[in-house]
Amino acid sequence: MAIRRILREGDETLRKTSRPVTEIDKRLKTLLDDMADTMYAADGVGLAAPQVGVLRRVVVIDVGEGLLELINPEIVETEGSYVDVEGCLSVPGRRATVERPERCVVQAINRKGQLIEVEGTGLLARALCHELDHLDGVLYVDKIIEDVTGREDE
Repeated sequence: MAIRRILREGDETLRKTSRPVTEIDKRLKTLLDDMADTMYAADGVGLAAPQVGVLRRVVVIDVGEGLLELINPEIVETEGSYVDVEGCLSVPGRRATVERPERCVVQAINRKGQLIEVEGTGLLARALCHELDHLDGVLYVDKIIEDVTGREDE
């Protein structure tokens, strides 16, 4: 396991669409392990493979409820919406409000090759949507309602 370099806004890799994973092998499991280590070391709640320079449909998330490893994730249901503040490990030092679903359901494959379904509300729903956006080359800065960077009331 290793800490990988997180790409920053402006790197063209972050704007590309990731390819589906076709095989769960040792290399993919190493990527999942490295991504989790990298996310925790950076004090993040989520990380997508493109953020570490790998254009594969893989994300890791931990909002304090345990690590989620999602391979080829797809949002299959959303409900409601709310606006809250977000940041991104690829856009350090900036925070802004973004509208996201209040609830979402994601289907994915886990590292064992099993189909799983994750239902998230609040922060988990926000993290799921944020990380899945990365897989399609979308950054949260594309959806900013109001930049709140440096505001003392946030």
